[in-house]
Amino acid sequence: MILTSELRLAVVGHIEWVTFVAVDKVAVQGAISHGRGIKEHAAGGGAVAAVQMSKLTKKKVHFFTSLGKDEIGEKCAQELRSYGIEMHIAWREKPTRRGFSFVGEDGNRAITVVGDRLQPSINDDLNWDVLNALDGVFITAGDAKTIQNCRKVKIVCATPRVKIKSLNQSNIQLDALIGSNLDPDERVTKEELNPKPKVTIMTEGAQGGIIYPGGRYKPILLTKKEIDSYGCGDSFAAGVTAGLAANWDITKAINLGAKCGAECATRFGPYNTE
Repeated sequence: MILTSELRLAVVGHIEWVTFVAVDKVAVQGAISHGRGIKEHAAGGGAVAAVQMSKLTKKKVHFFTSLGKDEIGEKCAQELRSYGIEMHIAWREKPTRRGFSFVGEDGNRAITVVGDRLQPSINDDLNWDVLNALDGVFITAGDAKTIQNCRKVKIVCATPRVKIKSLNQSNIQLDALIGSNLDPDERVTKEELNPKPKVTIMTEGAQGGIIYPGGRYKPILLTKKEIDSYGCGDSFAAGVTAGLAANWDITKAINLGAKCGAECATRFGPYNTE
């Protein structure tokens, strides 16, 4: 699905090397679950959003990120480049973060991450001037000055996982803050944000979600079985960012995001690599 062949998009954010394990049930304390399948990918919010954006435009998506100088970091960079993404990487002495996603038969998952989340900074020697010519950027990780620098892009969206403190210190108005009401770490109140985003979107999975201002929106009904919910929220955010960057109204942009998220839910792992 190509939104527009000329749309110029970017992600500023993080990567995790994730091991996906399909299990008969997500284990609780004291229980043993049995694996049915396993795969590994360069994932995390930034990576998933960048790959989804690359499906919506024929222009190369720019991904500003940070990785450890290790074998895992090199594997992450190699995989994402294979998807046609233009990588701008700040290499660190710290190890690349790893993650483990255990996916139950109902599609729900439990995630464990190991290591620090590495993020790019405006102080890194990266080609930040690229942002001057872009239509939209989605931010999943970055400090206040890095977020502030992104405001030169026409449309700027972010996840609450960036951290509210950093968003407020950047002193810019986001075009959209996109999070999940199902994730305690992403729930925010209107009073926490200053300046307030033009739009705040909080997803609720199969129940749709809420737009502030605007009220509830309906979900996209799945035409296939839900297999894995990993990456659905980041795919949704990528679609919304792309839609707004294409000058769509918020209702149409959310519909695109919902389609991206629904498609992601029908495969094991965040990418269709079969």
